[in-house]
Amino acid sequence: MPHEATRAHPTRATLKKMMAPYQGARITSSIYQLLNTFPPFVLVCTLMYASLSWSYWLTLALSIIAAGLTVRIFIIQHDCGHGSFLPSPLANAVIGYLCSIVTFTPYASWRRQHAGHHAHWNNLDRRETGVDIYSTCVTVTEYRNANRLQRLKYRIVRHPLISLVVLPPLIFLLLYRVPFDMPAEWRRERRGIYLVNLALFSVFGVLGWSLGFINVLMVHLPIMIFAALFGVWLFSVQHRFERTFWASKENWSATAASLRGSSYLKLPKILQWFSGNIGFHHIHHLNPMIPNYRLQECHDANSVLQTAPVLTLPDALKAWRFALWDQDAERMVGFGEAAGGASASATIGESHG
Repeated sequence: MPHEATRAHPTRATLKKMMAPYQGARITSSIYQLLNTFPPFVLVCTLMYASLSWSYWLTLALSIIAAGLTVRIFIIQHDCGHGSFLPSPLANAVIGYLCSIVTFTPYASWRRQHAGHHAHWNNLDRRETGVDIYSTCVTVTEYRNANRLQRLKYRIVRHPLISLVVLPPLIFLLLYRVPFDMPAEWRRERRGIYLVNLALFSVFGVLGWSLGFINVLMVHLPIMIFAALFGVWLFSVQHRFERTFWASKENWSATAASLRGSSYLKLPKILQWFSGNIGFHHIHHLNPMIPNYRLQECHDANSVLQTAPVLTLPDALKAWRFALWDQDAERMVGFGEAAGGASASATIGESHG
């Protein structure tokens, strides 16, 4: 029996025509989103500074709201990178770079690397191109054939305490400050990293000089930590869930990978707002030119788009265990399920399986 994702789907041309009315920026909607995101972020940060003299617990509580707004700003930056937030490429670049000062994410390099993800996601033969540990995996067979050290390394990096707690803040605060995985010929993107670093140094230098560097650290560090944790978790569950779709290049198609290899993450309305509708990830992969504020409208109007795998919040919170693609069962599995035939290390949290 063929994998469900390999069965007939509407043609690419049919889907393109179906989604065309929702493609392209609406200036009024884009401006409205900027106004309902950036000023509240500044307001919450201001309240956090004020709360330092009352209770740091209150500061930390407010930092969760500010972190949610940071994720929303990241989605705006993400849309700018796709050229869907504003009609003008220059305007997208300007807003994208401004967002990067809040998100600590260099705009030009992230945009180019993310384009690689959109070109090859869930393609078993292109896993080393434009991917990262959060949107790729190895197969059960590959894991069983690996030596003990390779399996141990794979399990360590994908242990939830490492991949979802330790690494996210390090990626945004430290790794994004240097071109650590960038080809030398990406000169423009490398310059972009240093320009963002200069902007961050200037902004936080002024804030530190005016308000105290310790105060700045106490306000903005928890914001970035919480935003990184939520943002990386949000990204990781969009492709790595049990009934996703992986295929070799001869069986891979963008349509199948969108409708089956990308999830519809059905979040509570407040989390959907903070995450900029990115839960409609299947539609985003089908057509990245649909701005985030039109994704639900597109989803609700087209029944074929509603056939994508649905993840509820409880489903998503349990998705951390899926780390390997079982080609025989055509589903993601945990390490425990793949242990048969492999001498997986017992030293790295068997509960992770």
